[in-house]
Amino acid sequence: MRHGKKFNHLGRTAAHRKAMLANMACSLIEHKRINTTVAKAKALKQFIEPLITKSKAENNQTIEKGTHNRRVVFSNLRDKHAVTELFGDVAEKIGDRPGGYTRIIKLGNRLGDNADMAMIELVDYNEIYNADKPAKKTTRRSRRGGGAKKATPAPVETTATDDSEE
Repeated sequence: MRHGKKFNHLGRTAAHRKAMLANMACSLIEHKRINTTVAKAKALKQFIEPLITKSKAENNQTIEKGTHNRRVVFSNLRDKHAVTELFGDVAEKIGDRPGGYTRIIKLGNRLGDNADMAMIELVDYNEIYNADKPAKKTTRRSRRGGGAKKATPAPVETTATDDSEE
């Protein structure tokens, strides 16, 4: 019985699956977005999000922690250029984000075999999608609702202007 086993094997052996996810993660880090099937995108999201968390500056305060995290990520990715990109440019861009570094957008079905296709991308690199949204406040609010009450705006008085100046 497979009670509580939610891991998607993707119809591959363990070695093939690990190699495929490592290659897809390196491509995602390099190109910032890739097209794949929905099942592979969901598996890739679970694979890469912990690696991105390890690359953040707040998790690499000391030299020992930074070196250890680089080695852990390198053991998963097996590509030193991808690790350098991840710990450099990507970690700098996602430094203030508390999680949710990737976004999966469904694209429809593939023409050949009717497979569900999706685009997975790094969230902070899509300027088109993020352009219309203002930056969020980072303040925390209590759940009790004891904050300041909204005041009704004061009525604005209008003065009559002289039409003879036109």
